[in-house]
Amino acid sequence: MLGNFSYCNPTKLYFGDESLNYLNTELPRYGRNVVLIYGGGSIKKNGIYDEVMKILNENGKNVAEISGVMPNPTVGKLYEGVETARSHHADFLLAVGGGSVCDYAKAVSVSVNCGEDPWEKYYVRFEEPDCETLPVGCVLTMVGTGSEMNAGAVITNPETKQKIGHVFADEKIMPRFAILNPKYTLTLPHYQMVSGIYDIFNHICEQYFSGEDDNTSDYISEGLMRSVIHASRIANKDPQDYEARSNIMWAATWALNTLVSRGKSTDWMVHMIGQSVGAYTNATHGMTLAAVSLPYYRHILPYGLQKFKRFAVNVWDVDPAGKTDEQTAQEGLAAMENWMRELGLVMNISELGATEDMVEGIADGTLIMPGGYKVLEHEEVAAILKESLAQSE
Repeated sequence: MLGNFSYCNPTKLYFGDESLNYLNTELPRYGRNVVLIYGGGSIKKNGIYDEVMKILNENGKNVAEISGVMPNPTVGKLYEGVETARSHHADFLLAVGGGSVCDYAKAVSVSVNCGEDPWEKYYVRFEEPDCETLPVGCVLTMVGTGSEMNAGAVITNPETKQKIGHVFADEKIMPRFAILNPKYTLTLPHYQMVSGIYDIFNHICEQYFSGEDDNTSDYISEGLMRSVIHASRIANKDPQDYEARSNIMWAATWALNTLVSRGKSTDWMVHMIGQSVGAYTNATHGMTLAAVSLPYYRHILPYGLQKFKRFAVNVWDVDPAGKTDEQTAQEGLAAMENWMRELGLVMNISELGATEDMVEGIADGTLIMPGGYKVLEHEEVAAILKESLAQSE
């Protein structure tokens, strides 16, 4: 384990098929004025909205709603939500949905009492809140982002073609509680399910593919990855398998609640490239990651060869006997590719709507992170994007 670090995660989790009942435990802790935040209306079709509203009414809450939160929440939608929360004199924000809804709620939380433009403050200058923030709770209906137990909030600016995540430093921005009922995820379309599964897996990879020290966090990561692979194969064949879906949901939370990042450097370049692709195409987040992952990992493999070899052996059960380290590492990435294709993931950015004339703009919009095995130059990002385009040919 490297360096000195602190770890604090105050989010309380309620897990299981009766976990929504615990909303009755949490709501009395907060004020009367609640803003209910959700997406495109699926929670009304599947009955979750009615269940939540019944509990809110039984607890005497005065409820305003922010509906229509999109998969890639925009800065315009953020401004709209801020106005709703302000006019309602909100005491508490309750997000019911997937990671985008949870992200959005946290962005509203830090923006309601902000005295300046929250996009400029939080997503351009990356400053921290110096104002009072609102508490957030989450009822999760789609898994992948881990937003239910972290302080991250991703917002897209369509005008500037930027999709930027800010992981806030203060743990008070994390949801105060999160309700995780695996049954709520069973109605997701296959495309969304596997997109979320790859988002989970890549969150772990982003924290795993860095550093050379013997690190407990990496051992935990390997176990999480093996669990995701195993459960994903079961869920891919039978999306109604509760055990598989519950394991996927639990792994998603632990993949990005900062646990496996402790005591090590982290990478995040797949996310930076994928988010820039998303800003140009509005594509589903997990699919943007899937489309650029293999070109990126093959590019940096020579710089982190021993970790890629370890990945092949410990995660994919590759036998290294009689092989060079590079052959073993490449076999691991080949196993990963086979698994991704088995799930039906998008493997190139062309399928997401990206074109060759977008490559320079996407590369320009990619934030360069220093924590991985290679600090990329602009030309390298463009080459990775072109390789992803070529995979469609």
